[in-house]
Amino acid sequence: MELAKNDRTLPASSPVRAAPSPTAAARRAPWLLAVGLMLTAFNLRPAVSSLSPVLAEVRDGLGMSGTVAGMVTAVPSLCFAAFGVTAPRLARRFGPAAVVTGGLCAIAAGLVLRSLAGETALFLTASTLALAGIAVNNVLMPVLTKRYFPDRVGTVTGLYSTMIAAGTAVAAALTVPVTRAAGDSWRVGLGVWAVAAAVAVPLWVIAERRHRATADPGTGLPGQGPAAATAPAYRVTRSRTAWSLAGFFGLQATAAYVTMGWVPQMFRDAGIPASTAGLLLALIMAIGAPLGFVLPRVALRMRSQGPLLAVLGTCGLAGYAGLWIAPAGGAWAWAVLLGLANTSFPVALTLIGLRSRTTAGVARLSAFAQSTGYLISVPGPLLVGTLNEATGGWHAPLLLVAALMAVQIVLGFAAGRDRCVEDGA
Repeated sequence: MELAKNDRTLPASSPVRAAPSPTAAARRAPWLLAVGLMLTAFNLRPAVSSLSPVLAEVRDGLGMSGTVAGMVTAVPSLCFAAFGVTAPRLARRFGPAAVVTGGLCAIAAGLVLRSLAGETALFLTASTLALAGIAVNNVLMPVLTKRYFPDRVGTVTGLYSTMIAAGTAVAAALTVPVTRAAGDSWRVGLGVWAVAAAVAVPLWVIAERRHRATADPGTGLPGQGPAAATAPAYRVTRSRTAWSLAGFFGLQATAAYVTMGWVPQMFRDAGIPASTAGLLLALIMAIGAPLGFVLPRVALRMRSQGPLLAVLGTCGLAGYAGLWIAPAGGAWAWAVLLGLANTSFPVALTLIGLRSRTTAGVARLSAFAQSTGYLISVPGPLLVGTLNEATGGWHAPLLLVAALMAVQIVLGFAAGRDRCVEDGA
């Protein structure tokens, strides 16, 4: 893969942003960092997307009610909100490479323990461990991209967004076949994804050793220099743009986790076999692979990203309408539309990099937007499960997610405006 060296990181009307140049150590090993980011990105969703295709089997095996199963689908958002906010503090103390390494170890350990759980409480606890590792790595991805590849933000964001989509899709597609091959053991189907996280750990151990000397005590991020350390602080919570971005991030996360957590069950309840439902989810997520690479670069070339986000949101509304009218008859078409809607995620990551001028600013904005956003998204999957159990069908849940998608479109226009949080706007 080739990292374009002249990616434009700002809209034309934006002021010049004081992104620091890469450190000497980063210049010596850009491929090590790039590969590390890609492998980390691959591991940011299998813990979630591997569960939904076998959720019915897990519910039966652990004796979960529909409400508790809805809680399981809401746990990712809750963990991302609770633990993601700690990422900048951890990075300042230990360095981002060490934090990423620890996050990958937590993912691997949590997935193994989850596959061995004999009761719901232990299953949720192990899931929380894995999701905590994902949460801190979620926040650090835009930060490391801005730090090490300041002139390639669009390309690198596109590449790791593609890897997130690939990891999501592969886990969704292969969990059921692995389960079947293991004698219908959902434990093996879920636990096998710990291997992918474990494989990425040695690379970051090498990166942490190589770049430890570049960390500045004043910032905690590699090689930021004294200028970044002494940059004027601002309160991100006073920025309307930051709140719009957090709200947009939260609603697109709601849509994504409802899709990963419940859409396969919607297809199964419409008479579609479990293996096909898993493939449909894989298609939804796989669409994000090519578009996750393209859309960040498209977004960088737009003065306002609102119209782009509106188009993606409209695809989501059309997909929900299809699930209401003919969930089985047009399943593949609805999967494509929902996949297009889910590509709001890489655009949201791009906006985090665009809405602040410095690496330190991106760290604060990333932690705020993702943690607040994921907190906003917590009730969505839970409400979908509760409404399904209360009504015995999917019409009420689909009305809920359609209403939330309409609000997401409005917030996308606000978050897509060409301005920076440092301006207080």
